[in-house]
Amino acid sequence: MKLYAGMLLLLASSALSAPGMAADNMKFFGTLIEPPQCDINNDGQVDVDFGNRVGVKKVDGVNYLQVMNYQIKCDPSVSARDMTLEIMGTPADYDAAAVTSNVTDLAIQIKQNGVPFELNKPIPIRLASPPVLSAVPVKRAGATLIEGPFEATATLRAVYQ
Repeated sequence: MKLYAGMLLLLASSALSAPGMAADNMKFFGTLIEPPQCDINNDGQVDVDFGNRVGVKKVDGVNYLQVMNYQIKCDPSVSARDMTLEIMGTPADYDAAAVTSNVTDLAIQIKQNGVPFELNKPIPIRLASPPVLSAVPVKRAGATLIEGPFEATATLRAVYQ
């Protein structure tokens, strides 16, 4: 019964309004602000140097694991906001958490708290305790690596709401 009474009221109110009459009855307003700044490693690089010790036959996604040394510093007002962390880069076609390198079949897998960190996919974090990130060389299954220098690059991005 209530449904019919509500529909009847809706029909009656639309019949009583004058057709073609319009008045400004909406207002939008706000304040533009400059968001507080955050930076990673004082706007510097997050370098992971594997050195000259990576054996071509020992790359297995476990050997040579290194913790990434990074710090996120923000204005104190940011600490109460929701924050995400993302690694933006070109993933290897055989591992969504591995950044491609300049060497065929070699990539650098990123882990957050020991779990593969899928590239280009933000994860929620707490500024007070950001995740431990680590990097480890990985190769395509069955590939044979060739001796020589390698390099991979990605962007670490912290975003807050």
